[in-house]
Amino acid sequence: MQRKATALDVAKRAGVSRSAVSLVLNGRGDGNVAKESQDRIRQAAADLNYSPNPIALSLRNQRTRVIGIVSDEVVVSPFDGNIIGGADDVARAHGFVTVVMDTERDASRDESAVETLLDRQVDGLMYVTVGLKPLDVPQGMLRVPSVLANCYDSSPAPRLHHVIPDEVSGGREATEHLLQLGHRDIAFLAGAATSPAVPLRIVGHREAMAKAAIPVREDRVFMAGWDINDGFHGAMGLLSATERPTAIVCANDRLAIGVALAAARLGLSVPRDLSIMGYDDESRIAATMVPALTTMALPLREMGAAAMSMLLGQIEDPARRPTSDGSGHLETMVPCRLVVRESTGPVPAL
Repeated sequence: MQRKATALDVAKRAGVSRSAVSLVLNGRGDGNVAKESQDRIRQAAADLNYSPNPIALSLRNQRTRVIGIVSDEVVVSPFDGNIIGGADDVARAHGFVTVVMDTERDASRDESAVETLLDRQVDGLMYVTVGLKPLDVPQGMLRVPSVLANCYDSSPAPRLHHVIPDEVSGGREATEHLLQLGHRDIAFLAGAATSPAVPLRIVGHREAMAKAAIPVREDRVFMAGWDINDGFHGAMGLLSATERPTAIVCANDRLAIGVALAAARLGLSVPRDLSIMGYDDESRIAATMVPALTTMALPLREMGAAAMSMLLGQIEDPARRPTSDGSGHLETMVPCRLVVRESTGPVPAL
């Protein structure tokens, strides 16, 4: 039977010390080992099929190398699961595993979910939500390194770092795209007033219009809801008027489907007669619509990865954890990404 490779074998193959191998493969190479040496170590470990013993690592570091993730409904929802996917990618790359518990939108289960994970001796905790929202942070999250993703601490003095999408810049870039195509009469179908993301996206829309020195008509910006039916009825009101907009920004891709259905009902061609802009870049919807939907992609995997990197940094260096008084910069905003497809085009000729 072939002997299992050891850290010393990796060190000899990479031409480095055994301690350098330990630092790199335990996720502590940055700042301690030159990048070229890190690359050689990882390549040598791959060539020798070597990986550190997780049990031995836990005993040495007094850690379980397990991260607990609590979500409100990400696991059972078709949306936003990529946040957990991005977080898990980073965790696995650093030798950690993730355990996920979903409360199915029952806030009364938050504390028990966190306590259950703490009883399993997790090294850190992350809370992930579907849609941007404030969170009553479970007290147990204050006992270990913790971070929030797609949500933020609702207390007057926030105590945890949070990673959220830059909704203002997303709303602004969506409208700027249409302005660059020559549109001046642009409507904005927002979601529900209860969502913190909605007013932020509207702020971005207004900023883009103001920068272009175009007044915003108040009848062109209104709350419609989140579903296809809401988009259909909202668009029918806009497009049946004598003076209709030439472009509509939607607060999500399902609204955009409704707008496209309304345009078809009225005999309007997209994008020849009407440009439609979505938001989310929802899987199996945006790219497969006819015409394919131009949209703002929410940075879901990027948010998860950034939050997990932040959390692992706190685990490695307790000095990175927020202070008890909540002082310091606790917010990381990840930019949304414009995805141009076929549903937007030049302003219709008069």
